[in-house]
Amino acid sequence: MHTDTERCVRAVRSKDSRFDGWFFTAVLTTRIYCRPSCPVVPPKPENMVFYPSAAACQQAGFRACKRCRPDTSPGSPEWNARADAVARAMRLIRDGVVDREGVPGLAARLGYSTRQIERQLLAELGAGPLALARAQRAQTARLLIETTGLPLADVAFAAGFASVRTFNDTVREVFALSPSELRARAARATGGDTGATGPGRTAGTGDGHGTGRAPGTPGVIALRLPYRSPLNPDNLFGHLAATAVPGVEEWRDGAYRRTLALPHGHGIVALTPRPDHIACRLSLTDPRDLTLAISRCRWLLDLDADPVAVDDQLRADPLLAPLVDKAPGRRVPRTVDAAEFAVRAVLGQQVSTAAARTHAARLVTAHGTPVDDPEGGLTHLFPEPEALAALDPGALALPRSRRTTLTTLIGALAGGSLRLGPGSDWDEARARLAALPGFGPWTVEVIAMRALGDPDAFLPTDLGVRRAAAGLGLPSTPAALTTRAAAWRPWRAYAVQYLWATDTHPVNHLPA
Repeated sequence: MHTDTERCVRAVRSKDSRFDGWFFTAVLTTRIYCRPSCPVVPPKPENMVFYPSAAACQQAGFRACKRCRPDTSPGSPEWNARADAVARAMRLIRDGVVDREGVPGLAARLGYSTRQIERQLLAELGAGPLALARAQRAQTARLLIETTGLPLADVAFAAGFASVRTFNDTVREVFALSPSELRARAARATGGDTGATGPGRTAGTGDGHGTGRAPGTPGVIALRLPYRSPLNPDNLFGHLAATAVPGVEEWRDGAYRRTLALPHGHGIVALTPRPDHIACRLSLTDPRDLTLAISRCRWLLDLDADPVAVDDQLRADPLLAPLVDKAPGRRVPRTVDAAEFAVRAVLGQQVSTAAARTHAARLVTAHGTPVDDPEGGLTHLFPEPEALAALDPGALALPRSRRTTLTTLIGALAGGSLRLGPGSDWDEARARLAALPGFGPWTVEVIAMRALGDPDAFLPTDLGVRRAAAGLGLPSTPAALTTRAAAWRPWRAYAVQYLWATDTHPVNHLPA
């Protein structure tokens, strides 16, 4: 979109927050870059240039606006709606692959050479993988500086910087303030110190502000996860709560809570829907996992979606329009771990929601890693495929064919022949899943929808979808419904959410 100058200028003049993250406005006279919705008086059009990413702005020598904080805007929905190499690379960079494995690791995951990946990202985003990862590290550093009492040297390494000097130089370059000045500015904005005062103190009002970190306790950070309005939380949180695996997930005090397996330790997150943001409370054993934890929470709740584009497309069908108008902004509930969801999808084949939860809970108790949760009832991490590889199929209370399906899936995940995650090629993953015994179209597509994030995944054989279609006057046979649904592309996964919502099942309702 950043190449359509006229459209970008109109969005900036109208301060339209729907375009936050789609592009960034750089001002030639001030050398500052902003969100389209920045509250300041818009500059003259001849003084504006537009970039597709915050990293590209920083690479061109612009610094982040202190008013609108463009570095904390919702991510571009484009990367979740595409399956090409650039989109997959962006999802992997957001997932921290460059920080953990370097650019060669990113290229290897995508099946390209380092040079090819760098060339493609530069051509489309104006910045290479290192610059994009650097922009993400800068935002993590800002979050830790402003919302925790960590010593600044610890912040540097927790944010992924190789040295304190690089950390200082990057923060000054990106935000035009030193780390200590950023912390002092945040303290003035909140009326006190941002130092450690215990996990209960609320700080700040902007995206990314949160709580302090109590000395001698695991890091607890509270922050706001922004999104594009509207957002309907009913089916999103309803689905997560109704299918929650005991010990791993729970609904408590108006929040969805779950454990997270992270590269440097584990975490517990509580996510609460608010009118203009998602309140996120993270407890981490290692602050280096902060960026990845935030990324996975955003992915879980589909917070980078563009609901206006989705709903406008679906509203064009006169039979779907009343559902969209009644409750716009539905998101697709996803997962924090694609392998975990694939295992749970097999456990849920042809059984009730309650039975699927029971089967999953047994696996968790037998093979999951125990964790402490002083604030609730979470007890375990969901077991990794490697931990499940040694399970005894005879101990599973499942039909023999389902045991074979589950153990074959676990073997493929543990052995590396099947890789599911943010960098997956959707078509290739579908083909590999379909080749496994016991994987029919429903299981493949539900994994594509919720684990891989394909916005066009479709479930024409799903009983709930067929029942809803018949009630609306849509074709109810899978073949005819698929033909009719061609007009909903590329947002058929969202159409499924609207169709499911016609039922009274608990997945469609925000828990009391």
